[in-house]
Parts: sequence; C-alpha cells; structure tokens
Amino acid sequence: MLQQPEPLDVAFQALSDPGRRAMVEQLSLGPASVSDLARPLPMTLSAVVQHLKVLEEAGLVKSQKVGRVRTCSLEIGAIAQIEIWIAERRRFWMQQYDQLEAYLAQTAPQEPDQ
Repeated sequence: MLQQPEPLDVAFQALSDPGRRAMVEQLSLGPASVSDLARPLPMTLSAVVQHLKVLEEAGLVKSQKVGRVRTCSLEIGAIAQIEIWIAERRRFWMQQYDQLEAYLAQTAPQEPDQ
C-alpha cells in the first residue's frame, strides 16, 4: 500500500523548481494574473499554467477566475507551516552552535599571564 506524501514534503517538492520559486516570490508582493506571472519567465504560458497547478496542489497558491482573467495569490497558511518548520530547524542548530561554542571555550588552552 502506498502512503500519501506529507504536506510539507509536497510543498518542498513544489518549491524545488526555480521557476515555481520565482512565481512564489512574485506572489509574495501581492496577487497577480497568470499572464503577469508568465511575463518575466523564460517559458510558455502553458508551462506557467502547469507549474501553477503544482503549486496549487501543494497548497502554496490559490487561484480565482473572474471573467477571462485567472488571478493567483499565496496561500499564507501553507507558507506559515514552512516557516515554522524552518524556524524549528534553525532553533535546533543555533542551540548546537551555542553548545559547541561553550565547549570550545571550556577546553581552550589557557594563555599564561604576563
């Protein structure tokens, strides 16, 4: 039986592509149409739509069609989950570095007084 991938795994997989990261970065400035997202990218509009589908399936982006224009925006909840995960890793490694620094300070050879 196949297991469903975790949401965080799907999100990081979606963000592994530089084009999709560029779209997320552009959407961090505010909602944008698919055409606006495609303009600076070296890919066809069809490719942009496929990449947006990956981002939507990962829960990172939502889109809404009004008339003939599809507008995309970031899904803040999913981005917040990624931020929390990264902050937890950062906190862990900062503690490790602090412990290493304390250990090195304790074990450093003492300089003789002159």
